[in-house]
Amino acid sequence: MSAVSPDLLRRFDISGPRYTSYPTADRFVEAFGADDYVRALEHRRSGAAMAQPLSLYVHLPFCESLCYYCACNKIITRHHDRAAEYLRYLGREVDLHVAHAGIGQSVSQLHLGGGTPTFLSDDELTDLMTMLKRSFTLAPGGEYSIEVDPRTVDAKRLESLARLGFNRLSFGVQDFDPAVQKAVHRIQPAQQVFELVASARAIGFDSINVDLIYGLPRQTPESFDRTLAQVVDLRPDRIALYAYAHLPERFKPQRRIISVELPGGASKISMLSRSLDTFIDAGYVYVGMDHFALPNDALAVAKRQGRLHRNFQGYSTQPDCDLIALGVSAIGRVGATYSQNAKTLEEYYDLLNQGRLPVVRGLAVNRDDLVRRAVIMALMCQGEVQFEAIELAHLIDFRSYFAAELVALGELQAQGLVQVEDSQIQVTADGWFFVRAIAMVFDRYLQADRTRAKFSKII
Repeated sequence: MSAVSPDLLRRFDISGPRYTSYPTADRFVEAFGADDYVRALEHRRSGAAMAQPLSLYVHLPFCESLCYYCACNKIITRHHDRAAEYLRYLGREVDLHVAHAGIGQSVSQLHLGGGTPTFLSDDELTDLMTMLKRSFTLAPGGEYSIEVDPRTVDAKRLESLARLGFNRLSFGVQDFDPAVQKAVHRIQPAQQVFELVASARAIGFDSINVDLIYGLPRQTPESFDRTLAQVVDLRPDRIALYAYAHLPERFKPQRRIISVELPGGASKISMLSRSLDTFIDAGYVYVGMDHFALPNDALAVAKRQGRLHRNFQGYSTQPDCDLIALGVSAIGRVGATYSQNAKTLEEYYDLLNQGRLPVVRGLAVNRDDLVRRAVIMALMCQGEVQFEAIELAHLIDFRSYFAAELVALGELQAQGLVQVEDSQIQVTADGWFFVRAIAMVFDRYLQADRTRAKFSKII
């Protein structure tokens, strides 16, 4: 039997937030700036949160070549000397954080994203990690991950990453089909990926993730079946399966994609349905949204034990904690605030030259935001909301506070996606595939304006 019916997939072929935060980043305002962020850092330093480990994210925006589907903040260049200048400014940003938040804070999660982090040379990555370890304390047993473009590494480079302390890798694959790779300007033979994964396993990385995208040009359900079969043979510890969102008016690189080569809606639904069947039949646990993991992977274990969390990098096994984000366009969370750095190198460099943290927008969340964030994250991570826990933590009467939302859940309950009981909301097995739609019911901002075109499809 199908993991979830194609009819349900079609019914929920809608757009919505990914809820890596609540409120979502589109709600950030320029009225929140560097001074507000500094106050949040200093408040953390003087409070009980100082004893809790941090999460660190470092954005490394450079890529040697352009992937046409990409919607990330990146800079295409073959001039590798630009990385050295960027690292100098990252050092300034780290020093400013230390000045306001204190030195030597414990870090249990580090993620290098991009762009292409492996655009940096081994020496440059060594300098970066030395800088971070000088200012922060990387806790034993933490998750230290890096995104890897298979075209930029070999077994020797993977060994270097392991020596630097990285224990998790994420390989960008997207699709193994040569015609699809050509259409999106990302040629990487399957054999290359298989050899790298074998090397990573021999080196001893704790977890290996593979990213896939369905809905790309020249993809068909049959061609994607072949990619799925290869991924099953590859057997990574984790799989991230994303739907391609074609928004050429927002993302300039996508204008190079030939629109008539994109698969239609029915084909995309078929690809998603077949993917769910394939991965579940192969023994993967459906963690949530677009993530799968082998049963013994830490992510699957955390889901079984009710310890999943979400941050701007997606699902995490680490406890909910403050996130310090470094680099151009990076988004962080400290206390009851969110902040985002300048999106261009010029503005990022200029603010640091002024001796200021490069925060250009953000948000100080209010009491209602905190209540709704607790509910949404409970749904997204644990698949249930215990009314009493929310009531005790936020001093509300759940049924009264969320009366309209509980009524709205009635339709989702009728479709078998959720169970609303006297003391809790429980996401069903089928409901896990549509957990974003369930969470959207509690999003006050989304329900107020109904503007969803700016978000990706929820499945």
